[in-house]
Amino acid sequence: MSTTEGSSLPRNLQPDDLMLTDECRELMGSLQSEKGWVLSSSTLYYLYQGFWYGALHMNGTLLTQRHFRSLDSDILLVTTPKSGTTWLKAIIFALLNRSCYSEPANRKLDHPLLHKNPHKLVPFLEVDIYTSKDPYPDLSNFNSPRLFATHIPLRSLPESVKDSKCKLVYLCRNPRDTFVSLWHFLNKLTHNETEMGIQALEGAFDMFCKGVSLYGPYWDHVLDYYKASLEMPHKVLFLKYEEMKDKQSEHLKRLADFLGCPLSEDEEANVGVDEILRLCSFDNLSKLEVNQTGKLELGLENKFFFRKGEVGDWVNYLTPEKIERLDRITEEKIGSSGLKL
Repeated sequence: MSTTEGSSLPRNLQPDDLMLTDECRELMGSLQSEKGWVLSSSTLYYLYQGFWYGALHMNGTLLTQRHFRSLDSDILLVTTPKSGTTWLKAIIFALLNRSCYSEPANRKLDHPLLHKNPHKLVPFLEVDIYTSKDPYPDLSNFNSPRLFATHIPLRSLPESVKDSKCKLVYLCRNPRDTFVSLWHFLNKLTHNETEMGIQALEGAFDMFCKGVSLYGPYWDHVLDYYKASLEMPHKVLFLKYEEMKDKQSEHLKRLADFLGCPLSEDEEANVGVDEILRLCSFDNLSKLEVNQTGKLELGLENKFFFRKGEVGDWVNYLTPEKIERLDRITEEKIGSSGLKL
């Protein structure tokens, strides 16, 4: 078991500064740990309930499990890291709030997405809301339906989420692009992009294939939510990033129906769908000043969340041997489930 201390995160995210709860510190000392897979980093990942967490995410997950009380009207957006989370947040926020900004009488109102990063508008339970500084946050100022995001695996969700009638929207992305996007993102956090090379990619790829990545193993995370969507289609909607990119209007309507706010014939006839998709497009969001220069509270730059947003960028990074290995693991892990990635 590794005992190396340190972090790949910005200085204000390093574990020593996180004010971790005593429960979290004690638990981490008893868990299996592995060194993270970012070059020049000594960050540790901890294995908890079958999945790997960094110190920050472990702390927030424990607090969320202990203190979050889900309402029947809540909506949770769930992903593995770098699976289209930012885009999903923007789309569902715009969809649920469309009457506030799309009606003719309200056209002069500035849409929040023009001035705030999607991660500000749809906070993560275990990163933004439940922290050691405020383990009992006041959620009364959230309008109904309350909209939250999380990367927490299904088996580790708070019991109140499992027991309530709240809805979960799960977005998965193929493992090839997920790996490449996560590798780029974590390297940005270390400000070591110029050091990224074959050796760094090799090590990270090997760990990803072994399941050692943030909130990984990737395949277990995806498969658990996929099975839940088959067992509880009224509660869990399972979406694929690639299909959403290919048929955006169709999936926007599907989301609206699932969330109980279906699009009217008039909205469809008056380009309401197109307006939402245009507002939330990668091209539009990535060019906004707030997403080019702003920062989140934890010090992450907003621009880090907008790299390419493409399907198939893995072809520029993965060799045929790596592709074959990933495909083989995917078939072994989920082939019998009927899910195709």
